[in-house]
Amino acid sequence: MIDVRRFASLGGDDLGWLKTKHHFSFADYYDPRRLNWGALRVWNDDEIEPGTGFPAHPHADMEIITYVRQGAITHRDNLGNEGRTIAGDVQTMSAGTGIRHSEYNFEQGVTKIFQIWILPAARGGAPRWGSKPFPKDSPSGYWTTLASGFEEDESALPIRSDARVLGASLPRGETLSYSIVGARRGYLVPATGALEIEGFAIQARDGVAIADAPQLSITALEDAEVLLVDAPAEP
Repeated sequence: MIDVRRFASLGGDDLGWLKTKHHFSFADYYDPRRLNWGALRVWNDDEIEPGTGFPAHPHADMEIITYVRQGAITHRDNLGNEGRTIAGDVQTMSAGTGIRHSEYNFEQGVTKIFQIWILPAARGGAPRWGSKPFPKDSPSGYWTTLASGFEEDESALPIRSDARVLGASLPRGETLSYSIVGARRGYLVPATGALEIEGFAIQARDGVAIADAPQLSITALEDAEVLLVDAPAEP
């Protein structure tokens, strides 16, 4: 099952300092057909103006993954963590019992991010934050696990959900495959480029909800950078 969600169909807002699009119901955008996709609760496409950002605010019981598409984001939290995550890299935050954090664009130009929220496998736990570069020397045409709740994914940033966040650089004409079966759900968004997935033409920033796809075929129509969340079917 493939459900293509065109970028133009997404909810969102323009706050001046922030241009945001929501793949799922969020803030003032509500669509009962797009509340979540399994344990995946939020996928926001944010563009943050220079010198602005999200002031300190709280979270609890959520796994929050930020993938930086352009520029850089600077994180600070009440645990004393501080870090700057640049384009192509990823940061994760397990909110656990509660954390307050800010995310600012201190760069000269616009910062663009994907902000992804995944429901944890269990409530509670000590909050934590981490950041890691997308491996620039990874061969193109292969999936790289960026964040994961599975112990075998030793090189990925840990999250507290039975889920994976994967990324791939796919040159034009090359094909990747992936399997989403059983009690799993997939959600794929190309950060750049264009794809063909099971006969559908997918443009940059379109969303693709996936279920019951034992051999999903993904072909690059242009050089593409792709993110995929593989999460439990039950929130």
